[in-house]
Order: sequence, then C-alpha cells, then structure tokens
Amino acid sequence: MTVREILKMGDPRLLRVAEPVKEFNTPELNALIADMFDTMHAANGAGLAAPQIGVNLRLVIYGFKQNTRYPDAPPVPETVLINPKLRPLSSEREEGWEGCLSVPGLRGVVPRFSSLHYEGFDQFGKVISRDVDGFHARVVQHECDHLDGILYPMRIEDFSQFGYVDVLFPEMDPNEDD
Repeated sequence: MTVREILKMGDPRLLRVAEPVKEFNTPELNALIADMFDTMHAANGAGLAAPQIGVNLRLVIYGFKQNTRYPDAPPVPETVLINPKLRPLSSEREEGWEGCLSVPGLRGVVPRFSSLHYEGFDQFGKVISRDVDGFHARVVQHECDHLDGILYPMRIEDFSQFGYVDVLFPEMDPNEDD
C-alpha cells in the first residue's frame, strides 16, 4: 500500500491546469492509480485528483459504497476517469456541503449542476460515458475542478456557509475530515 502525501490549499501545484494523459494501461499509470486509491481510502475520501498528490495529469478517481465523511450520501460507483469532459444536462443547480482532502477541517456550501453528462476514459483507454445526478454529479464536478486548478472554496457564493467542521458539525469526528 502506497499512500501519497496530499497537497494542501496554498500549494501552487493545486492551481495548475493539468496535462492530458497520452498513454493508457502503462505500468506507471497503473501504479499511479493504485497509489491514488490507497491514498483516497486511507484518508476516507470520496474522490481524489492526480494534482492533489502533485501529479499534473487529467486523472481523477472517486467512488464508495459508504463514506464516513458523507454519511448520508448514496453510493457512487468506483471509477477511474481520465481526460474527462463534463456537460450539464440542464441549467438547474443545487447547493450542497463540500469538503476536500486538500482543504482539511473545513466545509462549505457550493452550488453545482444538478445533473450532467460526463465522458472520458478508464485506465485501459476504454470510453466511459454516463449521465448522472445528485451526489454523483457533485463528486465528479468537484474532482474535475482540481484538473483546472480550482478548489471548492473558489466556488462558494455565501461565506456565511463556510467554516471549520468541528464548529459547523460538532457531532462529526473532526479526525474523519482530515
């Protein structure tokens, strides 16, 4: 198990626009993806983008059956998504609380498209094409933002709904949100 260091907000590497992945199913790519899943699981994350571990590639992973950081969230299929393209299915947006492994201890309400179509590739170069909504759509948008150098606090519209987890959600174990 290789758990990588997760970069934190303030690190300039999180603000870069990531480069496309050009080769699929290589030993290096497969090892990176395995490390990303190890890192995400060790941190109880819902997803992780390669830039969060200092790798400037358009690669995100996400998915869980149940997540302690988002106990009310429905399951999201475990996915490797490379060179993603997102397209909203409507202009409807919904607000929801978000946290981030690169912004530990904080949460904020972020507006996101309610439903979207996304496509890209898995690690073997097979096309992925899905229409999703709800929390699944939120996770994909959050993770793909990392590929464009965007952290969720940059999307917050009402900073009265942004703060420390232990203040906003005292019933939550703050160690679960690192």
